[in-house]
Amino acid sequence: MTASSGGRSTPKTRPLTGKLLLCGAIAGPLFLLTVLIQDYTVPGFDPRLVQLSLLSLGDWGWVQIGNFVLAGVLNLLFAAGLWRRLHPGRAGTWGPLLIGAYGLGLMVGGVFRDDPANGFPPGVPAATGLSWHAAIHDLAGIFLFAMLAAALGVFVRFFLERKERWWAFYCLSSAVLLILFFFGGGFPSAALTAGFLRLGTLVGWMAASMIAIKLLCTPDRRLTTEGKQREERAEVPLKIEQDKLKSQFTPQELDELHTLLVKFEAAFKNTDNAQEAKE
Repeated sequence: MTASSGGRSTPKTRPLTGKLLLCGAIAGPLFLLTVLIQDYTVPGFDPRLVQLSLLSLGDWGWVQIGNFVLAGVLNLLFAAGLWRRLHPGRAGTWGPLLIGAYGLGLMVGGVFRDDPANGFPPGVPAATGLSWHAAIHDLAGIFLFAMLAAALGVFVRFFLERKERWWAFYCLSSAVLLILFFFGGGFPSAALTAGFLRLGTLVGWMAASMIAIKLLCTPDRRLTTEGKQREERAEVPLKIEQDKLKSQFTPQELDELHTLLVKFEAAFKNTDNAQEAKE
């Protein structure tokens, strides 16, 4: 069964939402782990001097391109899970939209590669001017970092409304650090630029994944509330029938009816015990 009447959740709704949120939970750690492995396996790549986006260049560039695209797809699926979990409540609209935009920016930044710089790839001279694909890559980077910072801001309000102040503080501090690391600009050396961009990536990517993990580990309050409302609605007709029954009999008649029912119940039990004794 995949649908039910009255707009109620079906048995497949919760597992699907959980799987979509799980995509967000693994997106950040998987991206960072893949970058870390490449830092020490790609020939000629120095993570202390070279920005991680340049891993998309060279003979092994397809690995980082796939890493960007996969992270983008996982965050798009995460956005779908956020929509199913939170909409139309707090953060249920802008949260999924901004996370989805962040995922889209990752995909674009992976497809359109940066120009060679700082001696990577080895033997390839640095670009003398900004190429069209590097310009798109840079714009995608600005876009995705801005969307992620905005999404974290949305979740600050979300957690404040739920009176989870530590989570709100975590999202706020992550957003501030993300903005400072990426948009601070003006770094005097390539090493500082590469280092701060990596820190921004670490903080931002992990913050999005931590939100997914938090939602995975937290019961869906909306579904719990709906279940209680259905139980309350089911109890109303029973209470009405009880009130109608009481209105048709006097208190003395109700007591006599109750005594009669007790005697019938005792008689049935005695009959059952006698049959068991014979057997």
